[in-house]
Amino acid sequence: MKPPHFPFILTAALVLFTGLADAENADRNKPMNVEADTMRYDDLKQTTVFAGRVVMTKGTILIRGARIDVRQDPQGYQFGLVTAEPGKLAFFRQKREGLEEFFEGEAESIEYDGRADAVKLVNNAQLRRFRGAALSDEFTGGVIFYNNTSNLLNIDGAPAKAAAGAPTGRIRAMLTPKPEAGAAAPASAPVTPALRSTGTLGQEKK
Repeated sequence: MKPPHFPFILTAALVLFTGLADAENADRNKPMNVEADTMRYDDLKQTTVFAGRVVMTKGTILIRGARIDVRQDPQGYQFGLVTAEPGKLAFFRQKREGLEEFFEGEAESIEYDGRADAVKLVNNAQLRRFRGAALSDEFTGGVIFYNNTSNLLNIDGAPAKAAAGAPTGRIRAMLTPKPEAGAAAPASAPVTPALRSTGTLGQEKK
């Protein structure tokens, strides 16, 4: 059963993210570049498995994890399943179209759908929005799904396994008002790796 406040929070999230999902439209057409310790390619199935400290970039998209399974369909669209090492989280980051805004997420596994331009964060899922270098909005839940084409954001709780720091079966949302017109803009964020230290691969907390 969904928590009683779930519809309200989801509605707020949908309003907040209307337009947020206008990520770099050209990302899906950019080549995929991957660094890893090992690679296994199956030409017949059009699948590739990268393992060991994997770092993938595709336009403004940055993904890190322990393993990435990549599949390409006959039309050339790419699909990826990213998994993290035990006890860590995989990482995803993408820039908004024409703005100095970024959104990034972490989870035990991340599913990327190049055809739908959508991402699904599964287990201990976290999603953050940055304006420049400043954290603006943050969500946690069991599963977070967002579609860059339809502007849809959906967050579910985790009845079997609570999201980090959240009560079992519930989600959390932190929403920051948008700065007024004419207000000083936050400092620009670097267009590379995470904006802050996280528990992701290569960014262990100390």
